[in-house]
Formats: sequence, C-alpha cells, structure tokens
Amino acid sequence: MSAKRVGVYPGTFDPITLGHMDIIRRGAKLVDTLIIGVTTNPSKSPMFSDAERLETVKREVASCDGDIRVVHFNSLLMDFAEREGATVIVRGLRAVADFEYEFQMAGMNQQLNDNIETLFLMADVALQPIASRLVKEIAMYGGNIHKFVTPAVESEMKARVEKIGKKGD
Repeated sequence: MSAKRVGVYPGTFDPITLGHMDIIRRGAKLVDTLIIGVTTNPSKSPMFSDAERLETVKREVASCDGDIRVVHFNSLLMDFAEREGATVIVRGLRAVADFEYEFQMAGMNQQLNDNIETLFLMADVALQPIASRLVKEIAMYGGNIHKFVTPAVESEMKARVEKIGKKGD
C-alpha cells in the first residue's frame, strides 16, 4: 500500500474567496488529504482575526468533497508542511505577477526541503481577477462583492465594514 499523499494549501484567507474555493476543490482531487493552513502574513493587515478566519474557512470547505482539514499555523510554511507530513504544497496562480512571486518562493522552499514539491494550479479564467486585498477594498468603499465571495462571507464582510466604518466617511 502506498503512503497517503498529503498536500498543504496555505494562505491568510482574509477573506476566503471563490478563487480560493476553486483551488481547494481542485487541489483536494489531487491528494488524499488536503490541509488548509490558515496563517497570518506579517506584511498584511487582516480584517478578521486568526480565529475568525479559521472558522470561516472551516465552514466554507465543509461541503467540499475529499479529506480536507483546516488548521491554523504561525511558522515557516516548510516547517508546517513537515509537521503535517505533507509532500506537496498547493498554490494558485492568477497572473504573471503571481508566478514571479510564487516561483521565487518555491525555489526558497525547495532549498529548505527538497522532498516537498510545489504544485501550481492555474486559477479558473472567470476567477483570475479575484484577490482578497481587492475584495476588502471594494467592501470598504461599499461596493458589491457578491461575485467574489460566498453569500455567508459577503454578509460577514458587510458586518465588519459597518463595525469599522467605511473609508471616506
């Protein structure tokens, strides 16, 4: 019997978008277990706390097919992947700018552990422009985000924007 293939899909998921969900659904088909690693990027200002993002991602992936686990981590990605027994890191690519960053990151990760491969999945054409950063900006200015996130995430974002106040007020 061959070893289980474990993949890790890391991200801040602030918020989780339809683009993330597409990569999760497709990535889960390629491994026996997909672990969604919810982390904090020190260079980003999250709209939602670690605990809120973790719970949101758990709720959103509950209806997905496959063995999917959602966990929080706050360490180097390669350390997290090793702890989880992963042999694959799943990453989504939207555009050339993503590729340049992800290519450099994959090279650095390979230097840290060359037993863990990085697997790039191209974003669905209809979802390519979606970025959490832009979804947050649109929401902060009162724009419609229903094309980019699920109804539950849209509701959470609207509530958060009302709580912190719209930009420009």
